[in-house]
Amino acid sequence: MTTIVPINHNPDFTPRPGVPAPERLIEGSPVFSTWEHDATPAGDVKWDKILTGVWEATPGLTHSMKGTTLEFCHIIHGSAEITSVSGESWTFGAGDSFVMKPGFVGTWRTIETVRKIYVVAQE
Repeated sequence: MTTIVPINHNPDFTPRPGVPAPERLIEGSPVFSTWEHDATPAGDVKWDKILTGVWEATPGLTHSMKGTTLEFCHIIHGSAEITSVSGESWTFGAGDSFVMKPGFVGTWRTIETVRKIYVVAQE
């Protein structure tokens, strides 16, 4: 098993297509593409699985609920606005990185088709 997983910003394999679950869609018709680069059992730590890859979404507004999941994001291109239920808002664009911690509840608005590298730790 390799311990280094390079993440290609422009993967040369077919992505897994998707759309938001109906209960998460607020506005628009966003379409998602996910190029999962790795899925590693988390072993003896809190997380059951660690997922890494590239994700893309077209413009729209969706509910974002992390539950017990932690997600690191690095925006490759495009822009998105994330707003918490408390009203705090952040806008991220190309080159920005952030972490969405467990318990986050809010919205994700894709302003301009966004592509991100993600690392997700799931229980």
